[in-house]
Amino acid sequence: MEGLQQQSATLRKLNTPSDDPIGAAKVLEIRTDKVNNDQFQMNTRMAETFLENTDHIIGELADIVVRAKEIALGQASGASSNEGTRLGVAEEVTQLFQQAVATANRRIGDRYLLGGFKTQRPPVDPEGRYTGDDGQTMVEIAKDVFISSNVPGVEVFNTHPKSSNDGRSVYSPNTLGRGPASEGAMDGELAYENVNVFDEIQNLRIALLTGDLDGVRNTLDRFDQVHSKLVACRAKVGSRLQGLQSTSQALERHNVTNAQLGSVLEDADMAQVVSDLTKEETVFKSALASSQRLIQPTLLDFLK
Repeated sequence: MEGLQQQSATLRKLNTPSDDPIGAAKVLEIRTDKVNNDQFQMNTRMAETFLENTDHIIGELADIVVRAKEIALGQASGASSNEGTRLGVAEEVTQLFQQAVATANRRIGDRYLLGGFKTQRPPVDPEGRYTGDDGQTMVEIAKDVFISSNVPGVEVFNTHPKSSNDGRSVYSPNTLGRGPASEGAMDGELAYENVNVFDEIQNLRIALLTGDLDGVRNTLDRFDQVHSKLVACRAKVGSRLQGLQSTSQALERHNVTNAQLGSVLEDADMAQVVSDLTKEETVFKSALASSQRLIQPTLLDFLK
């Protein structure tokens, strides 16, 4: 009866491990899973924040490249431009370059997003040179499941990072390889000409200032290459975000399933408890009444 009263007061049938040792162990395991899943979901939300902002950065850089190509198209022919118009749009290209540098140096709090592991300083200097590294911050979003929460700027700003000037200062000599024999070991990347988004905007500006129409026309294809690389980076970020959302939904379903199982193991069936408690109280009262009748005192007991 005491146990039933305790269940009625706590609404739980597992109040001590001795009530059901196996069930108690399972409940503790479920609670541990919930704590772990809550941390995984916190990691997921953090990674989503960084990747969403990274996606915005890459999208803005793509818009800048598109605008630079529009300028190059408009000034590529001597019939549609003259020295005055070229000097005028060169100023706009300068503003595009500065905007691109500012966009690449965006941060959340005190953490720069595109600097790799070097998150405490701007990854791009005022001249457009990359000063970060190729580090990728891995975040555990489920048990033994890790995902990168950032994209290093060296991969965003260059069409072929390992053959770029940025890559030579970022990647180790063993990664880059030595000599022609090693070039084919990296998907042939070293064999291709790299295009850097900041260098190309500067090339357009210089060509406009010097009246070099051939130089202006040469930037068109390279802007297409840069834009394609930015689109590919956005696709990579988008796939990671999709994976994060799927993992977050799976964790939520897991928590719901665990909560249901924990309720089955731990929560008391109040209808059954009240029914059993009523029966026990009836039996107890009947026992008291029977005992009272058996030991009922008589007048003779008082005369003794």
